[in-house]
Amino acid sequence: MSWRKATGTPPGRQSGRPAIPQQRRPARQLQLQQLQFQLRSSEGPALPLRTAAPDHRDLGVQQELFTTSIYSPGSPIFLPNGARIFNRLVEFLRKQYVHYGFQEVITPTIFKKALWAKSGHLDNYADDMFTVTSTSPSRADTKETGEEDEYGLKPMNCPGHCLIFGSKVRSYRDLPIRYADFSPLHRNEISGALSGLTRVRRFHQDDGHIFCRPSQIEDEIRKTLDFIRVTYNIFRLGPYRLALSTRPADHYIGSLEDWEQAESSLKRALDASGQAWTVNEGDGAFYGPKIDVVLKDSDGKEHQTATIQLDFQLPKRFELEYQAPAPELEQRGETTTDPELLAVYGPVRPVLVHRAVLGSVERLMALLIEHFDGKWPFWLNPRQGIILTVNDSEPVMQWARHTQKVLLGTASEATADGRGSPTQLAVDIDDRVRSLSHKIREAKTKRYGMIIVVGPKDVAKGTVAVDASGIPQAGDMPAAANKSVQMTPEELLQLMKTKVDAYE
Repeated sequence: MSWRKATGTPPGRQSGRPAIPQQRRPARQLQLQQLQFQLRSSEGPALPLRTAAPDHRDLGVQQELFTTSIYSPGSPIFLPNGARIFNRLVEFLRKQYVHYGFQEVITPTIFKKALWAKSGHLDNYADDMFTVTSTSPSRADTKETGEEDEYGLKPMNCPGHCLIFGSKVRSYRDLPIRYADFSPLHRNEISGALSGLTRVRRFHQDDGHIFCRPSQIEDEIRKTLDFIRVTYNIFRLGPYRLALSTRPADHYIGSLEDWEQAESSLKRALDASGQAWTVNEGDGAFYGPKIDVVLKDSDGKEHQTATIQLDFQLPKRFELEYQAPAPELEQRGETTTDPELLAVYGPVRPVLVHRAVLGSVERLMALLIEHFDGKWPFWLNPRQGIILTVNDSEPVMQWARHTQKVLLGTASEATADGRGSPTQLAVDIDDRVRSLSHKIREAKTKRYGMIIVVGPKDVAKGTVAVDASGIPQAGDMPAAANKSVQMTPEELLQLMKTKVDAYE
């Protein structure tokens, strides 16, 4: 069986008001209140339009986020700062999964070609896949015919999730079952099309698959559209447009009746969402129609990010089923109260909903890099704080290191076992022998959210001086909020935690 190119597009293709000062409050308490207001205000409306068009490839170098190598074209290498952003995006989604009922799974990176033949990828998506073979004949798997058994790097997670669903007997009471997977995917993009983080060969999706009853289709699509809306509001991304991609002219699987049923379900869900949508004729995946979320980058170029795809075909190909009463009515998404019909149980084919909220995490990172133009919201900023020493005297150096440990949650006195509890905050320290003004200029150039200064006076008072002016502002902040504020390391830690949690 030959590997041929598919025509369908796979998933993921890729104002606050200042507090009124009270005269009787201590001056330091007022300073803390002002800084707290500054941090609350930074979660204001979307950033203003820019006159220039930032390029995430240039910003990625400037901010030390990622690099590439000729030894693995199209496979970004995330540096520590980029990995921090990547991991925070993934962690954000993991927290949301609790609300939306997803269970995370981990599936293999390679499968035998027999699986891809079963799923339909071998006939419809082969040119976009990488073949994996053993270089050692003694270690190669062989078929009954004696031929070497080839493998394929997975371009999608859906076949693996179908294997999980089919691994045990399911009841209608179990559905919907929602799986999520962050496993890396590989697609053999044309070399000339590779570009930064937006068009790559190795990437990660916030991939999810929902196995549901026919009667649950529209509700699951509605919940997914809500998930997308909430997420993009938090990221301050948009406006975005919705597009319904219908059956391809060729290279599709399934009957016309199945496609018409699937497209009708998506249309009803789109109408119920209250958002405007358009139709992309013939741009569906080979196994089903889909709803795409399309965003523009800083140059006005459109990118597909989130996607919702309805699939009647993979459940058939993998012979997936669940047991339900009145199976014929259940298969049509209908209900009954007839006790005789309900007394009869039988197998029913589930419906598969493919969904990705971010789409490719790499591609969404590129859009976020350009959208924020280096002015990251505090919770996403890979450089949340930096501690600058005024001099290199031992008391100053010790207090600076102690402050960093408190903020990182690694101070030995933090817990009884002396190991501390990591906060996952990103706090660096600059204790080089240079002028303070030079350190401050460099910290601001690198877009640190908070600049924390430690000098002899701070050591004596048991405090640090905090300047949070590096955090993006809503535009209506009082001047006093940008001034340096004295606080203990423990007070600063609580303030930083509050700021990180504010996005929720």
